Amino acid sequence: MLSSACRGISRQLVAAATRRSAVRSFSKSCARSSDAIFVHRDTAYNNPKIAFEFTPDNLTRANEIISHYPSQYKKAAVIPLLDLAQRQNKGWTSISVMNYVAKLLNMPPMRVYEVATFYTMFNREPIGDYFVQVCTTTPCMLRGSTEILNTVCDTLGGIKPGQTTKDGKFTVIEVECQGACSNAPMMVIGDDFYEDLTVETTKKILDAFSKGQRPKIGPQSGRQTSENSAGLTALTSKPYGPGEFCTPEFS
Repeated sequence: MLSSACRGISRQLVAAATRRSAVRSFSKSCARSSDAIFVHRDTAYNNPKIAFEFTPDNLTRANEIISHYPSQYKKAAVIPLLDLAQRQNKGWTSISVMNYVAKLLNMPPMRVYEVATFYTMFNREPIGDYFVQVCTTTPCMLRGSTEILNTVCDTLGGIKPGQTTKDGKFTVIEVECQGACSNAPMMVIGDDFYEDLTVETTKKILDAFSKGQRPKIGPQSGRQTSENSAGLTALTSKPYGPGEFCTPEFS
């Protein structure tokens, strides 16, 4: 009797899960994730027939990276090699890039696909010349990142997160924590951090890139790195010299 009841409950749970999985959720806010990143569909610009291989310099660098790992574990180099290949491939990881890295490391291509689709740092679609990543995690949000993101999108012609400007110069995305919480709000362009942003400084930075200039990186507020805006408040006394902090027997 009990076994029959358990089987009945199990069937109900499975049926409910099946119904839920068949319904795609909708949200009124900006999508935080997408199933598109996990799926590859051949296109004119992204298909296995488009050849990719490292330049001689990058191949030398790749072999140097591989040499850091035991020969039987060289597949551990998959992440740095994908990064190197993405940089060569104008900032994005195509199917040909993934297949090439798999061949170089003697890995099943599926293992490389798994890595490239798991880490959001690997871009599965082409990006603009300037890749703008605006952090909207809690510390940045509390410091006004929503206004910064809106400013970026409006300044670049009204594009939305995930889109590229018509001239192909800028791609904008919304990202999670970039590790500069004390300098919030911030954004990353290329490999550089732009911190302590305001609407005005955000516009100036984008305008500079539009003109082919490279604006000052780091905090835009005038402070150095992550120093306290109130000045030095700790470690203000004279530092101890050699032996001054030791007990008498060790002096």
